[in-house]
Parts: sequence; structure tokens; C-alpha cells
Amino acid sequence: MIVQKQIFVFLSGPCCFMTNQLLQYHFIDEDKSWDEARRYCKDNNHTDLATVSSMADMNRLRQDLGTRKAWIGLYREANGIRMWQWSQPDVQFNASQKKEWDTGEPNDVITENCGTLRPNNKWADLSCKSKQPFICYNETTSDVIYANKSLNWTDAQSFCRNRHTDLISGPEQMKKVDEGKTKELFPQSPYDFIFIGLFRDAWQWSDGSSFSFRFWNLQYDDEIKDSSYHVILIKENMTWEEALYYCRHHHHDLVTITNMDEQRWVQEKTKNASSPFVWTGLRYTCSLGFWFWVSDEVVHYKNWASPGQVNECDMSGAMETGGEHKWFKKHDEEKFNFFCSTS
Repeated sequence: MIVQKQIFVFLSGPCCFMTNQLLQYHFIDEDKSWDEARRYCKDNNHTDLATVSSMADMNRLRQDLGTRKAWIGLYREANGIRMWQWSQPDVQFNASQKKEWDTGEPNDVITENCGTLRPNNKWADLSCKSKQPFICYNETTSDVIYANKSLNWTDAQSFCRNRHTDLISGPEQMKKVDEGKTKELFPQSPYDFIFIGLFRDAWQWSDGSSFSFRFWNLQYDDEIKDSSYHVILIKENMTWEEALYYCRHHHHDLVTITNMDEQRWVQEKTKNASSPFVWTGLRYTCSLGFWFWVSDEVVHYKNWASPGQVNECDMSGAMETGGEHKWFKKHDEEKFNFFCSTS
């Protein structure tokens, strides 16, 4: 294992729990691993590696750090438990708020670490990489701002922080949401979500503080999938067009299979399917007379079950769940589980 080394920033002065006093940050221009940097802080009578509790703290650090990278006190245990939190660090998530979840939520069908508002005003979890409309909150004016544009959760959080205070957070702020205005954000679909400031992760601060402030500059890290092939099985029976809409609304697209390795990866996951076939992104164009992938990939690799299958209009490609996992030509209106690509 390669241990990355870089400079670090630590806390000194008032304890971070004493919010009425200003935290003091100091940069150490020495390359150390995270563990070495924390040990240095402890051995030299400082509080700990830096805790960042707000955008004000973040701006102070960025101003002094410039383009350099430095360790802070945020870390995650290998098997850490993901805890629900609000984006605004002064708003706490507690057990009493669990009644706000929609029936069966949070279900974590895939890695779903971000909270949304449904048309029935209940909460549901969703992939942070999904692009949805969202709601901001302006603490200065106590205004709720409805963003009629679709962003992933991290980008939505940045949008709200740059223009207002943050994503809307906590039941008290949620009470100010206008149901009529939220309906304007929902597309006409049973699979509608609006991002709010609810998220979960297994990260914690080394000094033991419970601040929920995060400022990731990359895609939400808990949702990094296997780097070889990004697919997810959706165990709901839908027509091919319903499956296509679902994948494009929640993830990226219906799955494309361009080689044997991808075929094996997908067929391994079919063992968890609840239908005899699973839809893929294969589609037949009747007017032009050929098969194509909805991702615009050319169909070079093929795994058809039988050359005797007839090409007809309104047909799409499905993989058999059992047997040799061959591809079959099925009518669009049949309903099967399906695979989405997530990137």
C-alpha cells in the first residue's frame, strides 16, 4: 500500500467545541502521512488536525493554503457506519425525524447516500450522482429557493452555498416549503425526486466533533463503483421504454455490452434478478433495419441466442437470466428487470 504524504494543517488555541471562540489554524510545511501528521499535532501539544465546521472556516483555509494540498482531521474507518446528517452543520439529524421517510425508505437499493423530497412530501434516499432539481435555503432572508435545474447532489450543494446559505436542511426549514412550487419542479413521472440537504457518510472528525460540514471537490466518494464496469440491476418489472426512462432519470442509460468481459460482468449480476429476462440498451430500428445500442455504440460484439429469431418493429434486446445468458429479441411491451449504466 502506498502511503501518501503531504503537508497538514492543525488546530490550536480554543477547543473546537467552544463555538463562541475563533479556531486557530496553523500550517506545517512538512510531508507526512495522515497518521504521522496527527501524531505530530498530539506530540506538540496542539488540539488536533484541523476541523472545518463551516464555509467561513473553509474560506480561511483556502486563502492561506492557495493551491497546495494539506491533511485535515476528516477520516473514515474501513467499516464505518454511514450516518444521516444535514448539509447545514448547525442543523442536527435525530431519531424523531425518521417518521419523515416515505414507506420503505431509505432502502439503499444501490449506494444511495443523498436525501430527496418526493411528490407526497416524504423523504427518499437516492444516488448522489443522479441529477435532480433541488431546494436551497437563505438563512439571512429565511427564504426557500426552488432551483428548476438538474444537478447532482454535490453540485447542487455548491450552487446553494455560492448563492444562498446551503441546501434546505432540517424539519423547521422544510415546513416553509410550498407544496405548489415543488410540484412545478417534478417532471410528470412516478419516479420524481428533489434534492434536499440530507446526506449520509461514514466520515468523522479526528477531534471527536460532530460537525456535518463537508466540501468535497470530486464526485461524492462513497459512490465510487468498481472501476471496471459501472452497472446496477433494477429489480422492478418495466417495459423497455419505462426502463430506458428510469435509467436516464436516475442513473445514466440502459446498459451497453461491447465485449465478452462486459457480458460476463452483467451476467454475473443477473443471478439476483426476479424476472426470466433483463432488458439491455439494445434496440431495433425498423426503418433502417439494424440493431443499435441506445448509447450510440455500434453492435460489434454479439451474443444472440439463435440466428432464427425474427427482427420485427418494436423489439429490444434482453438477456436471459439463466442458462447461457444469451440475448433474446423481445417485444417492447413485455416487462422485465433491467440493467442501468451509472456512468
